[in-house]
Amino acid sequence: MTLRPILIHPDPRLKKVTAAVTQVDDDLRVLAADMLETMYDAPGIGLAAPQIGVMLRVMVMDCVKDDINPARPMVLINPEITWESDTHSVYEEGCLSIPEQYADVERPAEVEVRWMDLDGAEQTERFDGLWATCVQHEIDHLDGKLFIDYLKPLKRQMITRKMQKLKRERARA
Repeated sequence: MTLRPILIHPDPRLKKVTAAVTQVDDDLRVLAADMLETMYDAPGIGLAAPQIGVMLRVMVMDCVKDDINPARPMVLINPEITWESDTHSVYEEGCLSIPEQYADVERPAEVEVRWMDLDGAEQTERFDGLWATCVQHEIDHLDGKLFIDYLKPLKRQMITRKMQKLKRERARA
């Protein structure tokens, strides 16, 4: 497994719609393992392939954040939301591609998602709470959308300027 560099906003790849995966093979399994390792190392609870410059509909997540429950790493290939609740919830979201920036985002409180697993089998699950927020956030990445796109323009511009400054500082380092 290899840690992959995470793209920082603004990067044009983060605004592109990703391509569907047509075949589950060993290369895809390596990608998924690298994505999980990169996500855990960051540390984060979700990561979408475009965040590491891979323009495929693949995401990983694990919203278990305590030492009591076992980790639940999930790999979702070609995920799609098939149902969402009328009830909404607000979570303070962050993003590995927008480090140290957080904002409240309102999303459906529950969603049902269909995806393909690493064996090529179709899976369906209903998510709520943090899991629902995370899966929607990562699917947004696959569609070229960032959590800051839900914010008012002034706040979004402020965060974008901070990220441009961070990228300049990292380039100099």
